[in-house]
Amino acid sequence: MTLIVGLTGGIGCGKSSVSKFFSDLGITVIDTDDIARKLTQPHGLAISTIQSTFGDTFIAADSALDRNKMRNLIFSDSDSRLKLEKILHPLILKETVLLAKQAQTPYIIIVVPLLFETNDYDNIIQRVLVIDCDEQQQISRTMARSQLSEQTVRTIMAAQISRKARLQKADDLIINNQDIDYLKTQVIQLHHKYLTLSRNHPDT
Repeated sequence: MTLIVGLTGGIGCGKSSVSKFFSDLGITVIDTDDIARKLTQPHGLAISTIQSTFGDTFIAADSALDRNKMRNLIFSDSDSRLKLEKILHPLILKETVLLAKQAQTPYIIIVVPLLFETNDYDNIIQRVLVIDCDEQQQISRTMARSQLSEQTVRTIMAAQISRKARLQKADDLIINNQDIDYLKTQVIQLHHKYLTLSRNHPDT
């Protein structure tokens, strides 16, 4: 069985940058956000269920999910968020397992932003890598990247596990509070660590 590392972190912490570095090193990276986007693109597998559950108003003219409308709904209404998760999470998990079985690299990175908010991946991953930065950096980076208001970013952060709890659950940690070279150096160090661990990882 291949060593599987779950990569997580709060919004704006740099999960995408870190996962790209691992990918550049030739490692299979499975991003559950990418899978979710495919499921909610025009005529994606989740669209019909989302439409019947939430109504036509949350489906855009191109038959994709209206992500802005849905974001506003789920971060103001926890029941709606749970309904959406109940639709998406099983489909995401199924595709993740399929992709993991097809992977040929010494270890696999699975990017799961809500890793600790769901138990879906408890039986899949063997290690947890947390990407961390301070909360003000999270807010400023997310506002700059996604053109969201500070209040919206804080609302998203409030729906996630706390930074303290996330850090307590980490097996490995990358601190993204300096420049891109510092970030890359940490990834390379962990890459060598995971290669060593994968050689000692049981095959069954």
